[in-house]
Amino acid sequence: MPEAALTPQLDAAVQDLYTAGVTACRGAFTPQWADAMREDIEGAFTEARGREGGAVGRGPHRFYVEIHPEQLRGFVDLVDHPWVRSVSEAVLGPDYRIVELGFDVPLAGAVNQPWHRDFPMPDATRHRRRLTSLAFNLTAVDTRDDMGPFEIAPGTQWDDDARFGHAMFPPRDTYSRYAALAERKYPRRGDISARSALTIHRGTANHSSESRPVLVLGIDAPGAGNDAQHDMAVTREYWASLPGRVRAHLHCPVVDELSPIVQRHTIEGLVMGEA
Repeated sequence: MPEAALTPQLDAAVQDLYTAGVTACRGAFTPQWADAMREDIEGAFTEARGREGGAVGRGPHRFYVEIHPEQLRGFVDLVDHPWVRSVSEAVLGPDYRIVELGFDVPLAGAVNQPWHRDFPMPDATRHRRRLTSLAFNLTAVDTRDDMGPFEIAPGTQWDDDARFGHAMFPPRDTYSRYAALAERKYPRRGDISARSALTIHRGTANHSSESRPVLVLGIDAPGAGNDAQHDMAVTREYWASLPGRVRAHLHCPVVDELSPIVQRHTIEGLVMGEA
């Protein structure tokens, strides 16, 4: 897609993020590209579950795994996609930082998560109504209703309630409000969504016999601080192979040899399972 053709789509995406808190680019990649992504996710998931600390639970039958860029063949395709770059720059500024690459896997039998946001509201959001991070998601399957679709409550990225548990979990007496606002999302292979991770959301119960893997790309404005929760790195050889405009946004260690990531990005409460 030519950069100039993105202008109306970009304006709409930024508007979506500041109103609904979520937006999407349909058909950004081919289904075949997404199938290769799934192969990489499944390989990394098998490896991570085979060692201590390789995968973190997000509730019964639901896991999160952070990976290194080299574990995803399509990493450069993704972070250098015109829509991803343009939305990141428009919302987070020209010096945005790629801080997270990982995936969520709700397996068969995963239950409803509690309503939550992924981290406490930053001061810049609370006092200046400025978003300082974005989460880009790519499904590895064509999502069906029985697979436990992602639910999000539009407009709730601005909710600021001192009663939130760990500053992330709304009190149960507010659940009916989020349920009334909630929209279920049914992305297909090749789609990209972007959201503020502050927008209240949850994974729903997976009643199918299949898993629903979703790739997560986390991008910060300078100083947002989410990089402190992540441990991705690249080898010197891989770093040298990256386009300059990708290296400019990838502020991670450059090492001789990659070490398996021990997961640190836990979210207290999600292991509680059924809300």
